Amino acid sequence: MLKRALAGVSALALLGGAASAADLATKYPVKAAPVVVPVFSWTGFYIGANVGWAWQNNDLSVSPFYGIPATNISVGSANGFIGGLQAGYNWQFANNVVIGLEADIEWTDLGSNGVAIVSPGRGLAAGLTTASMDYAGTIRARLGYAFDRVLPYITAGVAYGKTDFGTIYGTSTSETNWGWTIGGGVEYAFTNNITAKLEYLYVDLGGSTYTIPSTLGSIQADTNTSVLKVGVNYKF
Repeated sequence: MLKRALAGVSALALLGGAASAADLATKYPVKAAPVVVPVFSWTGFYIGANVGWAWQNNDLSVSPFYGIPATNISVGSANGFIGGLQAGYNWQFANNVVIGLEADIEWTDLGSNGVAIVSPGRGLAAGLTTASMDYAGTIRARLGYAFDRVLPYITAGVAYGKTDFGTIYGTSTSETNWGWTIGGGVEYAFTNNITAKLEYLYVDLGGSTYTIPSTLGSIQADTNTSVLKVGVNYKF
């Protein structure tokens, strides 16, 4: 009986080993590891260029002699081509919030028709004046909310521009003036390095005052501009 029992156990062991070997020999399909798609980040330094169109309105308030009420003069509106460069830095945090700082400079082709300025009540002509802007720029903060590669944003900061209303009563009005700007736009990342944007800015360089030394009179200039431009950036 013992011999028969041992023989049965040996047979079962042999059958179990054969079954295990068969299981090891069976090939099971191996699932591929999931592909991890990197999330785009707006954080980083960038430089770029832009082109666009600007609409400008110019007004003068001239008091040729001390104590004489000022005469308001509309030099007229102008529009024309602009183009320039920009550079900035973005920082993305809290998953989607993006803050940044950008500076740009634009070369402009803006001007308006000449207007004769005459001293009220005295018949003294100051001559013919025109309004022009040679260049303009901004230094702005940006705040946006990223939808992956799409970034809508608002922006605001300081603005500057070289305006020229000609020489009025012997006083030159050509100088760089400072003001403020506000606007918004949307930017899209085509690749991890190339982005493009559409942007609108309102620029106000009002409050520029010039003194007429010979008469102690004054000239007050107000210039405001609307700018629509497209730009391309390279993000490092």
